[in-house]
Amino acid sequence: MTIYVDVANNKQAIEKLEQILLQLNGVERALVDPDDGEVKISYSETKLQHEAILSTLSRNGFDILP
Repeated sequence: MTIYVDVANNKQAIEKLEQILLQLNGVERALVDPDDGEVKISYSETKLQHEAILSTLSRNGFDILP
């Protein structure tokens, strides 16, 4: 899955985002592109739902961009 978040130039926020994602049961990989805020997430759909990832990020203060 690919989403966009508003952390493009903040290294600390990018590291926090990756850490949060990798702690979720089912997330296999999370890569953040600091140039445009693109986040590519590889996860097991049998262990984790798309909406759960988005709500976890929102609860932790990350704004998902359209």
